Amino acid sequence: MNNKSIMTNFIAILCMLIGYQFNEPVIQTAGLFAFSGAITNWLAIHMLFEKVPGLYGSGVIPRRFDAFRTAIKSLMMEQFFSQENIGKFLDQEIGETHNFEMDAIIETIDFNPTFDALVDVIAHSQFGGMLAMVGGTEALQPLKQPFVEKMHASVAEIGQSEAVQDAIKSQLGSGSVKQDIEAKIEQIIDQRLSELTPQLVKDMVQKMIKEHLGWLVIWGGVFGGVIGIVASLI
Repeated sequence: MNNKSIMTNFIAILCMLIGYQFNEPVIQTAGLFAFSGAITNWLAIHMLFEKVPGLYGSGVIPRRFDAFRTAIKSLMMEQFFSQENIGKFLDQEIGETHNFEMDAIIETIDFNPTFDALVDVIAHSQFGGMLAMVGGTEALQPLKQPFVEKMHASVAEIGQSEAVQDAIKSQLGSGSVKQDIEAKIEQIIDQRLSELTPQLVKDMVQKMIKEHLGWLVIWGGVFGGVIGIVASLI
């Protein structure tokens, strides 16, 4: 934007000097009005980002930092991460043709404590005495690995059953799950926004729009020059 502003102001001042030097009031007035329009628009853009002493309302972006941060959060939560949008995403991901693969989860489960608990139940039951006669709980240890493998296979089969799949889909699609997801997303957004500072917001907005706002300076100079020409001819 600085290059646009400098060039516009330079041309406007040059027109004023040429008009004054060669006694051309139309050119001089056009240059004066062009410079007035360009410098006014430049000051307005500058006042968006910087506090100018004595000029009320200047530095509006840093001064309204909290409102800016709140607006970002509202935009993200209401437009992108609303419960409705989360529901649409979940409905798409857990459609009727989609099955949840439970094998990877089941493989991480340690079924050894299950076998140990079963052995303990047998040992303390009415069959405990009979078990002691054939070597006690140690006699059941050869059954441990086959039992664990069978448990893995059985649980995996249950996990792929239609009833379990439907139950998972129903639970994921429930309102409470959507609320939990929305709450977690909001927490993440709050955490990220808390890292923003007024200076960071100012730099971010400047980077996004200041280059384009430079055209306001150019058009301010152009329209000012046209008005100056018209005014000098009336």
